[in-house]
Amino acid sequence: MRPPRGCRSASAPHIPRREQVPQQAPTLIPVTKVFKGADDGELLKGAGVKGFDDPRYQKYVERINRLRRLKQYMYVMHVLPRDLSYEEVTEIFVRVNSLGVKLRSSDLALAQITARWRKFLDMLTEFQDDCEKRWYTLDAGLLVRTMIVFATKQAKFQRAGSVSLEELQKGWDKAKDGLRYAINFLQENAGIEDETLLSAPTLIIPIAVYSQLKKERVSQGEQRSLLYWLYVAHARSRYSRAASETALNEDLTTLFKGGKPDDLLVPIKRIFGRLDVQASDLAKRPARSPLFSLAYLALKGRGAKDWETGLGLGLGMAGRQHVIQFHHIFPKAVLKKAEYDPAEINEIANLAFISGRTNQKIGKQPPTIYFPKILKTAGREALEDQLIPLDKSLHEVENYRDFLEARRQLLADEINGFLERARTGK
Repeated sequence: MRPPRGCRSASAPHIPRREQVPQQAPTLIPVTKVFKGADDGELLKGAGVKGFDDPRYQKYVERINRLRRLKQYMYVMHVLPRDLSYEEVTEIFVRVNSLGVKLRSSDLALAQITARWRKFLDMLTEFQDDCEKRWYTLDAGLLVRTMIVFATKQAKFQRAGSVSLEELQKGWDKAKDGLRYAINFLQENAGIEDETLLSAPTLIIPIAVYSQLKKERVSQGEQRSLLYWLYVAHARSRYSRAASETALNEDLTTLFKGGKPDDLLVPIKRIFGRLDVQASDLAKRPARSPLFSLAYLALKGRGAKDWETGLGLGLGMAGRQHVIQFHHIFPKAVLKKAEYDPAEINEIANLAFISGRTNQKIGKQPPTIYFPKILKTAGREALEDQLIPLDKSLHEVENYRDFLEARRQLLADEINGFLERARTGK
């Protein structure tokens, strides 16, 4: 999963960004020069290679030659008769791309749909823009899949070409209504501010389907059951493991046959044997684990705040300095120096949620230095609300593993309480 929007570690963004190469980097060689036949000696000299004995000489020559060989690459071109219909061209496109380098199934399905429904792509983009205004970035594949679900009662893209245009149009109308309901449910009922908090965006689809099957008259009991299922399915990566489409189809079949949200829990319990979270589930689990965002939601629910400003947790904070980051309670540099394993260093139990400004001020200080300052200015509640054990002996670097064990248990208990409150409304 992706981390909460704006949620970042102290040292680097969780989602790696493409490295930015300075424009004047000496090893950069303009591609145009290579294809225009520039002499290798001139190119290598410009890259800082001084002679044949330079250890980079052979490596750079091989790279230049690989680039030049692109000019000899043979491309296959199929020229189609001008009198073919748009539908026939689309069918050829789909068949050709089912071999060789495959496109995504959603791309092929979209091609088949737009061949018969020319305005659909514009409608898709317009709806995406509407969702984006609510902080939900839903890709075209998810929207097409949801439409197919409402048109065919199953989630496989392969059916797209055989569904009538009328059924697709009806499916799209229902999909839009269902997705609007689902986004509102996720934000207002579940506290999930945007899709980055979900282990898989397809978790939205069963909520959309159930809302429309119930004609959006969902009782409080059903809302609680749906909310509990959502959290458990997210935590257990119901739709982000292997055979996720099969899992989604299984759940959709249950709903279309009149099943309730509670019935969706049966296959999860069958696979895992339990629905609760144990402390051992958190051991060596990093920020990309679904349990990380579930911990965020649980801590937010119990009223955790930034240690300096006293502001509650949220992804939509105004001002860069207030954007919520995830913070290594024991700084990575301190733990690396003490030779702890990277998996231990980056475990969920070593992560707290604070603002960027607070994160910067703490820097690389160990807990023995900065915890007393927090206790003095913000009180015990500031640490307790983030489930930080207050036992001073656990704040020592040499006792880091004992700290992890203690906080794992605190987090597991809090997450289970959070799940139970979702289920019962109490």
